[in-house]
Amino acid sequence: MNEDRMPLFLVNGFLEAGKTEFLQFTMEQEYFQTEGKTLLIVCEEGEEEYEEELLASTNTTAVYVDELEKLTPEYLEELELLYNPERVLMEWNGMWNQDDLRIPKDWMVYQQITIIDGSTFELYVNNMKPLLGAMVRGSELIIMNRCDGIEDLDSYRRTLKAMNPKAELIFEDEEGEIEEITEADLPYDMSAEVIEISPEAYGIWYIDTLDKPERYRGKTVEFVAMALKAPNFPKNNFVPGRMAMTCCEADTSFLGFMCKARNARTLETGQWVKVKARIEYEFCVDYEGEGPVLYADYVEPAEPIEELVQF
Repeated sequence: MNEDRMPLFLVNGFLEAGKTEFLQFTMEQEYFQTEGKTLLIVCEEGEEEYEEELLASTNTTAVYVDELEKLTPEYLEELELLYNPERVLMEWNGMWNQDDLRIPKDWMVYQQITIIDGSTFELYVNNMKPLLGAMVRGSELIIMNRCDGIEDLDSYRRTLKAMNPKAELIFEDEEGEIEEITEADLPYDMSAEVIEISPEAYGIWYIDTLDKPERYRGKTVEFVAMALKAPNFPKNNFVPGRMAMTCCEADTSFLGFMCKARNARTLETGQWVKVKARIEYEFCVDYEGEGPVLYADYVEPAEPIEELVQF
């Protein structure tokens, strides 16, 4: 941790998703113990309450905030002066837009975790997707619990990964963590010499390629996409991709991977192309780490696809 900045551990999710239970479990773990004080800011009170014995044993002070307008940088600075904590935990109110969170300049969100109730996920996606997107967007870890009896977890996974491709996603039922989908569940033939990605399957392929490098390394795929070029790209590089609705109609993103092609210099941004390429994984500055890089066998003109990628 940066000793000059106050670390904030932010746990969010909608009411009764299990945030309090998760935080209490975490506070009990040996790896989370600290010698200094902990300030716990609770922005939402559900059925589960923090045990006074646990707060005392972990040297934690709980402060309850019931109005977003009160949660200003100045107020947080007052709490820091009053309690002199070594770190701050915050249980966020799921009905507040997290984009409205303002913290002092010398604070930093050290870790953000989203807790989701799988049994009510579809309800919130259909009715409160912008709020969900604001919570998920910056999370390092997303835990979806209460997944018992849910058959199409993969569609939930794609929805969340579209909002935040870099997040680690865990599904849990009463027995614990649930295994991810198998190759047999994918809407294309992974055993084919050239894996044909249909327009409808593009979103599934994009997310799974990020999640499962071992499945796709060295595989050849073919798909239709729109070319994107930028002045800072090497002369033989471009990004073939599709526009996707990741949260709501006003929140769209361009989803694509860096592609190396002999004729990349002749392409123009916005041009639709059919790409046949081999997938490798290597360091790329734009990924800020290792990610999929396509090596094109050919790139040729194609008819546009009007529909946005849906999740």
